[in-house]
Amino acid sequence: MGFDRYPDLDPADGEILDAELAVTDDVLVKAFALGPGAELSAHEHADETNVFHVLEGRVVVIQDGEEEEIAAPGVVLHERGVEHGARNESDDRAILTASLCPLPS
Repeated sequence: MGFDRYPDLDPADGEILDAELAVTDDVLVKAFALGPGAELSAHEHADETNVFHVLEGRVVVIQDGEEEEIAAPGVVLHERGVEHGARNESDDRAILTASLCPLPS
């Protein structure tokens, strides 16, 4: 086994696949692969900071009711309690990671 944890995820149209890449006592890093037309519904983490790293493709990031298209490579910070989500409006898959810290109690 090597160091690279890049996911091998191939979602269908409208599908979201996810994988936990790193889980420790104080951080969770998940990968999300969004097929064309897929949406990661807006949600919030009251006590955790969340950071998206757009690794492949482009996504429309939703943050507190505003939207902005972010292309890879891109990084988006979501402060604690800020509603956030992502949508793939392209014809290709998009891959992003979401890092959550600290872990929910």
